Amino acid sequence: MFDSHAHLDFSEFDHDRRALMAAMKAAGIGGAIIPGVSREHWLKQKAIAHQLQLPYTLGIHPWYCPKTLTECDQSLAALRTELMTANDSLMVGIGECGLDKPKAELAPDNPAHVSWNLQYRVLNGQLALAAELKLPLILHSVKTHNELLGMLKQYSLPRGGVVHAFNGSYETAIAYLELGFKLGIGGLLLNKNAKKLRDTVSKLPLDALLVETDSPSMTPHFLPEKRNTPLTLVQIIAEMANLQKNSNVLISEHLQQNLMQLFEL
Repeated sequence: MFDSHAHLDFSEFDHDRRALMAAMKAAGIGGAIIPGVSREHWLKQKAIAHQLQLPYTLGIHPWYCPKTLTECDQSLAALRTELMTANDSLMVGIGECGLDKPKAELAPDNPAHVSWNLQYRVLNGQLALAAELKLPLILHSVKTHNELLGMLKQYSLPRGGVVHAFNGSYETAIAYLELGFKLGIGGLLLNKNAKKLRDTVSKLPLDALLVETDSPSMTPHFLPEKRNTPLTLVQIIAEMANLQKNSNVLISEHLQQNLMQLFEL
């Protein structure tokens, strides 16, 4: 098993990162892709990826979008430089990037507010880089599937990517698949009330799916610990196998192949 999306560079893991890696290995989890979130985080992120020998992507997450047009363009220029000069076999794509409507709808004086125009500009810049450099994308979408699909159709993205933490309908899933994207399925699948997602996963071909935890976020509701970890993969894959009416081994092997193919691991 391999987690397609875990922020193992975040401070929540600073005190026990090595112990967690040992626990993952014992559970049959080979590692995780560490997505980037902002220019300020990249240095630590890359250092930890190299310490742990795990693949990573670099990107600008909508939550961490700079607050001015000038800073956005500076971050995009820095990202371009990082990607062009990386010469690093562990660097496998662009992201996490995308759109987040609730963040744009917050009051402008709220520190978590990120204007729609700036989110859009930063995502456009990253889509252009993915097209130019032929790198896969890790996409974030919260209440923005229509807008995101519209933007993706404007670019030729030969490597596609993954829509992480997917929680859409079967029809939305098919629209992404037709554009060459896979769907990252996380801990929400374990919530019996997530009927739309569970129905979608039961119907989709296995080639369409990746498995992820988004650690340390998106902790399944029944776990006592607030911090999520890649160890949750075991339960997510078991539930996916249940919905797909297949064995855990076949599911995990197929998902591993999907990941290796998409990110050329």
